[in-house]
Amino acid sequence: MSQKLSIIWNYLAHYKYLIVIIAGVLIVGVIDDNSIRQHIKYQIEIATLRSEIEKYRTEYDRDLRILKEMRKGPEVFGKIARERYFMKADNEDIFVLSTDLPGSVEIDENEEDKDSIR
Repeated sequence: MSQKLSIIWNYLAHYKYLIVIIAGVLIVGVIDDNSIRQHIKYQIEIATLRSEIEKYRTEYDRDLRILKEMRKGPEVFGKIARERYFMKADNEDIFVLSTDLPGSVEIDENEEDKDSIR
């Protein structure tokens, strides 16, 4: 038993600096609450939040501009209702031209040519 303990002690004494360095890197890099892994995770989260802040800031500026336009007069309300909500006056017709509506199917021109040949 004493001989086995002596062998282990000599092995640890021989590689003591390497063991301390590896333990330190593990603690600083992975295990600790202030580890490099956590730091990188927080940096990614900060970048995401900054992009959201920029998105909401531009949305706020757009809404503020619309609010200033709304204070100019009542005819602006009709303009906003027509553009944003597709509302119309009694004597108007509205045509919405969009290909990204659900249920719209695009036909390939080559398929039409094949059908006409058959």
